[in-house]
Amino acid sequence: MGNVIQFKRPTLAAKHKGKSLCKSGFHKWEIQKERPFDVKLGRLVTLYRCIRCGATRTEAN
Repeated sequence: MGNVIQFKRPTLAAKHKGKSLCKSGFHKWEIQKERPFDVKLGRLVTLYRCIRCGATRTEAN
């Protein structure tokens, strides 16, 4: 029989760490390479996604 490992539930502070920054408007944006071209606008579009909360933002070039 194998060893049994006890898993610890994350505390509420650890679970929601960094989300208060996003609520205040301080997102941590990362560039996503999913949709580089928008047909309706007819130009290149950069898609940003927040690492902490998952919010998305687009910026037309």
